[in-house]
Amino acid sequence: MRIRDLLDEATVKVPLESVDKEECLEEMVDLLVRSGRISDRQAALKALLKREAQATTGIGKGIALPHAKHDSISDLVVAIGVSKDGIEFDSVDDELVHFVVLLLANTSETGSHLRTLVEVARLVEVPGFFRKALDCKTSSELLDLIDSEE
Repeated sequence: MRIRDLLDEATVKVPLESVDKEECLEEMVDLLVRSGRISDRQAALKALLKREAQATTGIGKGIALPHAKHDSISDLVVAIGVSKDGIEFDSVDDELVHFVVLLLANTSETGSHLRTLVEVARLVEVPGFFRKALDCKTSSELLDLIDSEE
């Protein structure tokens, strides 16, 4: 599975405009709604906020991986964003988040959801990837970077 195959310029935003977690989730869900990937904005946001209430998905080192499942989601969808200034995300290390990968899947989905999370984790561990991602000025540049690193 390749992350790049799940993305296009409509689902990638550079730079993100959000300053906090809730704004960020809304901004990224809106990408998925506008691109036609999901139709129930409120259900997606509610599922993401419920997941965040259990434990933050700000995993540290400037990275957040918000993810949730809901019956209204038909296929696995992914959105990615980069924030130069950083987003207050209640991260485990109390640092601002600069790289956000949002995943939504149907409640019955397990395999591809987990494989995608593993692939994202592998991608952000590629030496130099994070710095290069923060240097991207456009969605197209970030997509090219992801494609070259996978």
